[in-house]
Amino acid sequence: MEWNRKDLLGLEDLTKEEIKLILDTTESFKEISTREIKKVPALRGKTIANLFFEPSTRTRISFELAEKRLSADVVNFSASTSSLSKGETFIDTAKNIEAMKIDCVVIRHSSSGASYMLSKKLNASVINAGDGTHEHPTQALLDMFTIREKKGGLEGLKVAIVGDIRHSRVARSNIWGMRKMGIDVRICGPKTLLPVDIEKTGAKVFYHIEHAIKHVDVIMALRIQKERQGQSYFPSIREYSKFYGLTSERLKYAKGDVLIMHPGPINRGVEIMPEVADGPYSVILEQVTNGLAVRMAVLYLVMGSKTKEVSA
Repeated sequence: MEWNRKDLLGLEDLTKEEIKLILDTTESFKEISTREIKKVPALRGKTIANLFFEPSTRTRISFELAEKRLSADVVNFSASTSSLSKGETFIDTAKNIEAMKIDCVVIRHSSSGASYMLSKKLNASVINAGDGTHEHPTQALLDMFTIREKKGGLEGLKVAIVGDIRHSRVARSNIWGMRKMGIDVRICGPKTLLPVDIEKTGAKVFYHIEHAIKHVDVIMALRIQKERQGQSYFPSIREYSKFYGLTSERLKYAKGDVLIMHPGPINRGVEIMPEVADGPYSVILEQVTNGLAVRMAVLYLVMGSKTKEVSA
C-alpha cells in the first residue's frame, strides 16, 4: 500500500495497515545509521522546520538527525527567542515560517490538539512530536518497532504499561497503536493516575503491579510527570515507588524473556530501579536507536516519497 496522508498527528485514526507500513519502512532505514556515511538523498531539496514549544532532548535530536540523514534542509525554532515573546500568535508564527516555502513542520506543544489545529492551517505536512497529554505517535511507533524486532511479531503479545497514565501521551498512542496490532494491553497505576473511561480504549486496568505484569511479554514503565500535575496525585514519591516501582523482585512475575521499556527520561529509583533499567532485559537504549529509524521512515512517507528505494 502507499501512504496517502498529508500529516501524522496520532495513532488513534491510523489503520492497522498504515501502522504496519511505517514499521516495515523503518526496516529499510535502520541500516543507514550503521553505514560509514550515514546519509541518503531521499529528501534532498526539501525543507523541514522543527517547532519545539516544550523542552525536549531525545525527540528533538532524533528528528533533527533523521532529517539530516535524509539530506533535508533543517530549520530549528526556539519559542523563548521567537516573536511569540512579542505577542505573536502560535498560528501566525507558523504561517510566517511556512511562507518561507518549507515543506514540513515537526511540532511539539504543551497543548493537546496543537498539531491538529496547525495541520488545518498549513499546506505543509505536519508531524506531531508530542501534544500535551494527547498523543506522541513516533514514540509509540518506535516502541512497537522495538517489540516487533525483539519478539518477531506483535499479534498476541501481552504488554503492561505502568505509571502515570493520566498525563502520558506516550501511553495513549501506545494503547491505540498496540490494540490495533493485536496486543493485549494492560495499564496499571494508582487510581488517581488513571484517566476516566480509559477502559473504553480496550486496555485492561490493574491497580496492583504484581497482577498487571503477571506473564506479560513487555513491561513499559512511565515517568511521574510532576510538571503536568497541578496537584499531588499520591502521598509521596517514596510510597509510589514502594507500590509501583519496577524492581528485580517484581520481574519474577513476568515471562522469563520479558522486555523492559521506558520512553525516558528516567526517574531512577522511582518508577524503575537502576538494576532493572540497566539490566539484561532492558531495551531502553535500543528504543532510542530505533527512534531515529522510525522518524526517518515517517518523514519519508509523509513528505510524499513514493519509491521504496532509499539507498544513495
